[in-house]
Amino acid sequence: MDTQTLRLFVLACEKLNISAAGRTLGMAPAVASTRIAKLEHLVGADLLHRSTRKVSLSLEGQDFLPYAREMIAQEEAALAALGKGRTKVSGTLRFAAPSTFAQLYIAPLLPVFMDKYPDLRLDLHLSDTQFDLIEGSYDLALRNSVLADSSLTARKLADDRRILCASPTYLERYGAPNTPEDLAKHRLIAFSDLEPRTLVSSAGTQALFDPKRAAQYLILNDGLTQKLTTLEGAGISINSFWAVQKELENGSLVRVLPDYELTNNPALWLIYPKSNVVSAKVRVFMDFLIDHFGRASVSRKVPKKDV
Repeated sequence: MDTQTLRLFVLACEKLNISAAGRTLGMAPAVASTRIAKLEHLVGADLLHRSTRKVSLSLEGQDFLPYAREMIAQEEAALAALGKGRTKVSGTLRFAAPSTFAQLYIAPLLPVFMDKYPDLRLDLHLSDTQFDLIEGSYDLALRNSVLADSSLTARKLADDRRILCASPTYLERYGAPNTPEDLAKHRLIAFSDLEPRTLVSSAGTQALFDPKRAAQYLILNDGLTQKLTTLEGAGISINSFWAVQKELENGSLVRVLPDYELTNNPALWLIYPKSNVVSAKVRVFMDFLIDHFGRASVSRKVPKKDV
């Protein structure tokens, strides 16, 4: 199977445009279309749906895409082992990450990474709503939990401590809860799944943060919006420490029930499709992020401004 045609297929999936994918590889549109048609004939399935306006990935194309990437990665690894691989990392890296974390920590690093790998194009999807990594044709994603999906692999990026916070204005108006049971009397802000969260104290005592039991609750699906509404005094929320450490330091947010944190040692994970060989573009970006966050932790000590 011709790996150049496989590269064309992968690019066409990313761009949803066969002609544009062909031009990237130096092929005329007619040549690119012919190559895709021959690949479909070889595998015995329509991999891409075409219309006069757009191209979309078929179900068979979704199933075939990770194998196409695997074959390309295998070829690159084999050539590299013989000293004949590409000296430059190139192609398009599709990366998905929570928007709040990306804005605070990844975006400032991108100019350094782009200078280091000028031939690599980055296609970033930033959203606090999770979605299917394979179906979305993403090479790599940042998640705050390891998914129970056998087709994915995970590498830990950083710890992700989560704590209860409120603004001084809210606490002046409604008072501070003294025990986890007191949370039911307060306004709670929660993420869109609305599931109870288990809290654990330093002594090992467990309790629930359950918005459904609260006097009032506000449901959001964006981390930055959750922090902003908490700052404005809308209620008490659970936040990743990296998202609120600046506000804790300047006093615009205060820890609530400071002896309690979210359980299960939460962490940030880099998730990618399982493969015997990790492609060069994925490897260099993962190594870049892990190297940076290994040296500059996103979970420094919490300042002692608790209530």
